[in-house]
Amino acid sequence: MTKSRQNRGFRSLAAALTVAVALTIALPALADDYDDRHSGHPLRIVAYVVHPIGVILDYLIFRPFHWVGSHEPFSTLFGHEEA
Repeated sequence: MTKSRQNRGFRSLAAALTVAVALTIALPALADDYDDRHSGHPLRIVAYVVHPIGVILDYLIFRPFHWVGSHEPFSTLFGHEEA
């Protein structure tokens, strides 16, 4: 057997073992219990409507403005600092 075939076999075995270990130790996700006392809160209902609007505004307006403001000459003008 050549060295590349041995190496390929070792990588396949390592990948299979990694997948097997990951599937073995993975725990099932636990869902939150439904609490009907909090489900009908008026602010929760408003949040269902307002949240998608905020996400759309974030992607269409705020992120592009931030990208423009993080490049010269605007970064100097607005005082943008790299994190």
